[in-house]
Amino acid sequence: MFILADMAVGGAIGIAVGTLILGLVGGFFGARALFKKQLRDNPPINEKMIRVMLTQMGRKPSEKQVREIMKSMNDAR
Repeated sequence: MFILADMAVGGAIGIAVGTLILGLVGGFFGARALFKKQLRDNPPINEKMIRVMLTQMGRKPSEKQVREIMKSMNDAR
């Protein structure tokens, strides 16, 4: 009788540990896929984007201006 009770407790612990491991693995891959999608939809800004933005505003960007803006954006993070 006690042997069956010990087996039931061991089985419950095994199921709990297995569920925890599956949840961690699933959460990791789900978060990774979401992060990749966010980067694909909203790419980080680069120097080319800054040049285009300044050109659209009617300014001819110099290399110094572009580098200053990139530095200020990186410092703001």
